Amino acid sequence: MTGAAALCHNPGQMSLEIEQRENEGIVVLDLKGRITVGPGAGAIREKVTELNAAGVRNIVLELKDVDFIDSTGLGALVMCATSLRRNGGNIKLVNLNRRNLELLVMTKLETVFEVFADEQDAVNSCYPDRKVKTFDILDFVKKMKSAEE
Repeated sequence: MTGAAALCHNPGQMSLEIEQRENEGIVVLDLKGRITVGPGAGAIREKVTELNAAGVRNIVLELKDVDFIDSTGLGALVMCATSLRRNGGNIKLVNLNRRNLELLVMTKLETVFEVFADEQDAVNSCYPDRKVKTFDILDFVKKMKSAEE
């Protein structure tokens, strides 16, 4: 299943595009743009709600092309994770940029989400019999800070 699932226009802001595909039976949503107050946050909530209603339990969000997440966008991601967990599923975050990773740490939400540096690791985490390389978010932030000094 491929194709543009949603395209939201926000005057003066970059829109959020959502492309849906599958990797080994796991739904991957490639997000591009901004997850912010208004249509962006609404689009991701609607898409995950639709997938959840269709029986999808685990979703990987590919975030390498998401340049900005505001507090409303973060709230939308938390709501998505909560609704999937209620049905025995989860949301996995992949390839967050440095700013978005720091946002998770500052808001103490790094414990709410499973974060991965590699899509295949995120997909593997949906299968209990597979070895998973976890992403050490705090180690990443420390390395970034020492690189600045």
